[in-house]
Amino acid sequence: MSWNSIENNLVNLSFAILLITLIIYWFNITISHNKIFSKVGTILTIFINLFLGCSLIIRWIYNGYFPLSNLYESLIFLTWVLTFIHLIIEKQNNSKLIGAINIPICLFIIAFSSFVLPPEIKEASPLVPALRSNWLMMHVSIMMFSYGTLILGSLLSILFLIISTTNKYKFNKNNLVYDSKNNYKTYLLFNRLNLLESIDNLSYRIISLGFPMLTIGIIAGAVWANEAWGSYWSWDPKETWALITWIIFATYLHARLSKSWEGEKPAILASLGFIIVWICYLGVNFLGKGLHSYGWI
Repeated sequence: MSWNSIENNLVNLSFAILLITLIIYWFNITISHNKIFSKVGTILTIFINLFLGCSLIIRWIYNGYFPLSNLYESLIFLTWVLTFIHLIIEKQNNSKLIGAINIPICLFIIAFSSFVLPPEIKEASPLVPALRSNWLMMHVSIMMFSYGTLILGSLLSILFLIISTTNKYKFNKNNLVYDSKNNYKTYLLFNRLNLLESIDNLSYRIISLGFPMLTIGIIAGAVWANEAWGSYWSWDPKETWALITWIIFATYLHARLSKSWEGEKPAILASLGFIIVWICYLGVNFLGKGLHSYGWI
């Protein structure tokens, strides 16, 4: 069996485990509410992360360069990043929600990379001169980590909006009125507000981690662009949308730090950021060619 076959089998196995993990997380969050299912979901996510990591390492060793030179490799790496961050957050916060919202995204990415991309995109090819640099590992890996972190933070904001808008109570602790004649309703309202607050705070913390990485990635990319193309900034579509992404999340963090916005307004902005991140990562490469269009359709 060739190394290429082993790598493909690891990715396909990851897809199968992702499907099982999705069922377990959603069954647990909607029906079971059992810690055993949470632990099983976490263990399966660890296996997914290991299998994807091994497939990337095999590709790295076999081809002789860090596997981030084309769309297929970046999608596999992004899924590895998402599962890695997912495991860290789940361990720190003991939250079942992370798996329930992250696993569907990972499943979609792996399905797209395995079954939609043409075979020629999946095959490794010699690096073009502009990519033969140590900046490939630093710039692209940091950008992918920032994308993964911002995607998870934005997903939590979307979840916050769904929960808050499907409930008649707004995200405001002042709305909580204790009524001795309606204790059960008060208890449900208290739990709902606690859930909203925890989701909102977790989203803020995750985005606060992803934003500095995005900033460092953009700066590293500018330095690399100067070496490769002779200019720090050329208003390439990828660069332009990276700047738009940076502005969106900078505005979000400014609103949160200054406390000028609370609750739904910053969550709407972060939800918009989810769309902007995907446009920056995938959209600009499908809609138009630029200096960053290496190994794309």
